Amino acid sequence: MARILILEDDTTFAQLLEGFLIKNKHEVTLVTHIRQSFKLIEHQEFDLLLIDYRLPDGTGFEVLTHIRDLGLSIPIIIMTSFNDVRTAVKSIQLGAFDYITKPVNPDELLMVIKNSLLKKEGKIKEQKDTGTDFIKGKSAIADKLYEHINLVAPTDMSVIIQGESGTGKEYAARTLHKQSKRANKPFIAIDCGALSKDLAASELFGHIKGAFTGALNDKKGQFEAADGGTLFLDEVGNLSYEVQIKLLRALQERVIQPLGSTKQIPVNVRIITATNDDLANSMQQGEFREDLYHRLNEFKIQLPALRDRGSDLELFINHFIQLSNRALDRNVERISSDAKALLLQYDWPGNLRELSNVIKRMVLLSTGEVAQVEALPDEMMISINQQLPKNSSSDLKAVNESNEKALITETLIKVKHNKSKAAKLLNIDRKTLYSKMERYGIE
Repeated sequence: MARILILEDDTTFAQLLEGFLIKNKHEVTLVTHIRQSFKLIEHQEFDLLLIDYRLPDGTGFEVLTHIRDLGLSIPIIIMTSFNDVRTAVKSIQLGAFDYITKPVNPDELLMVIKNSLLKKEGKIKEQKDTGTDFIKGKSAIADKLYEHINLVAPTDMSVIIQGESGTGKEYAARTLHKQSKRANKPFIAIDCGALSKDLAASELFGHIKGAFTGALNDKKGQFEAADGGTLFLDEVGNLSYEVQIKLLRALQERVIQPLGSTKQIPVNVRIITATNDDLANSMQQGEFREDLYHRLNEFKIQLPALRDRGSDLELFINHFIQLSNRALDRNVERISSDAKALLLQYDWPGNLRELSNVIKRMVLLSTGEVAQVEALPDEMMISINQQLPKNSSSDLKAVNESNEKALITETLIKVKHNKSKAAKLLNIDRKTLYSKMERYGIE
């Protein structure tokens, strides 16, 4: 049984959720406003927060920030409508465990709650912690990515990994560590976006007893814990200016000084950082130190968005089916051709993380060996329909270039990849079809 706080202003929907969760042996508290949730969070213990994104007195982001500032590690699940999917992705960056879209599917909700509670108890590992749960792409852009990783991994160069949310930045950092000379030493990952200004310096450099209110014991910082190995700073752009100064000194002098201490501790750490944003822009706006940026940016790796990875998408779909079967004890062998065509034309704002969640949901809702269109999230169907051209003709010349890839992919699936038939249906010759397939990374 878990103690769950639901923050939802739609009282009818909230009561339905309450009844469902109570039926499944959970203890539930309902509130409708952010200010009410703050009072409860500060005075009661909860195992999980289920929060609507749009609320009468603000957004779910404010609750995420409040939890982070309090230094609490309560799993948070954001509930959102299809129009706010990109906002939900942003909530993951701010520290939410997951998001779920309305209308909420009961089985999906139970699965997400179960996973969040298990993670909190340390009974499951995230997929990113096990190398066997990942698969390399085979596209040209993937080959270039791994070529860069292979080149820089054996060095001690500081690396900035840049990419959209969900593109696998921590996995890339772990790969760099595993292929380095430090592979038998610690790899420690810190989410700088989840650290408050007051906690960041203590987390990185440690503190001694009495250094500040609440410092009841000495604490070893993550720099010291990672000595000899690799320290991965995710969302490094969120560090305060004061902490940036301390970080620069640690990198330049290879020593740290715990808060409240006069003792300097030598450290030998390789730094890998990651960001969703371009730190060069933050630097120009005065939000990030130029000298620190150049220290961190000895080598930059740009992770491609999933929508730019061409034929890799189908490879990842099959891979996540296998992982989901294993996690959910299902035996789904494939996605139906109609459903796969829709997956291939969606733009994936949440990238690999979103794809993994969608495939897991489809596997969960599929009782047979083939996952059907009906198992796709409603918001994805709506988003795809909005992207489709109003002209339903199969004449490729009548369709905008932005929709060519989707139409070619769907047609190839329809004719079981018979390229002669596909070219005929699309009203183009085979040579043009091959050229466009190569251009869009379609195999």
